[in-house]
Amino acid sequence: MKIQEEKIIFEEGYSFKSSTPSLNGCFFWHSHPEIELVYIETPRGKGIRHVGKHISDFTESDLILIGPNVPHLNFDYGIKTDYNQIVVQIKDSFVNEGLVNVPEFNRIKVLLESSFLGFSFKGETKEEVGKMLKELKSDRKLGSLLDLIKILQILANSKEVEELNTEDTRAKLFSYNRVRMDAIYEYIHENYHKRLTIDEVAHLVHLSTTAFCRYFKKQTNLTFTNFINKYRINMAKAFLLQDFAVGDVCYKVGFESISYFCTLFKKLVGESPTNFKNRFLHK
Repeated sequence: MKIQEEKIIFEEGYSFKSSTPSLNGCFFWHSHPEIELVYIETPRGKGIRHVGKHISDFTESDLILIGPNVPHLNFDYGIKTDYNQIVVQIKDSFVNEGLVNVPEFNRIKVLLESSFLGFSFKGETKEEVGKMLKELKSDRKLGSLLDLIKILQILANSKEVEELNTEDTRAKLFSYNRVRMDAIYEYIHENYHKRLTIDEVAHLVHLSTTAFCRYFKKQTNLTFTNFINKYRINMAKAFLLQDFAVGDVCYKVGFESISYFCTLFKKLVGESPTNFKNRFLHK
């Protein structure tokens, strides 16, 4: 499944954008270079929290901070009851230029620099920041920026937070100064649904099969086969969220045996594909 790149347009003179999008009928798996803070309320329903490799559900409300280039699903996807959503998107220059050498912003800077993991905030933090986001007025240029800084400071000091990923899941993760791994990753992304062999991928990057296996294990801490299996299962989760049948998903992500697919899915995810699908889509 290809990650769509969202193009965010900012008004002239603003370093952030606040909006109230409604996309519950759309499966929008996307990324963008901006930092994103989302608050969503669905008093009589549940939603799906899919950030990087993390997938879980939330009840009634959620407050999430997502770093630049982290693929994520729109948080109103599949919600069938009334809901309200506020999305604040912040230019990456806010961190790289606006917070540099300002010691009072150190905690905020640390928060935003580590936001590539994805953070979900709970309890009083979620309640307080949710109210503040509802009152954030984008037409008050300086005032709204100061309000946003106050919000970020509350998040930076909060202990009511859950890290959603344990590893970097940013799109194009392997491209930074690592041309070879970028080529491998892009090839896997384009061909994961086909029968891949180590020989053909090794040939792609001009390595012998033995040298490729050593190199790949060193870079990812996984064998090539284990990496492919994990990648396919992550893709399978995304297709299941779109209500594809389990059998169709099996073949769609490149497995040839439904029984093996189900066994591996349960091993890596902790539940069967059917249970996973029912838990999120058939509440």
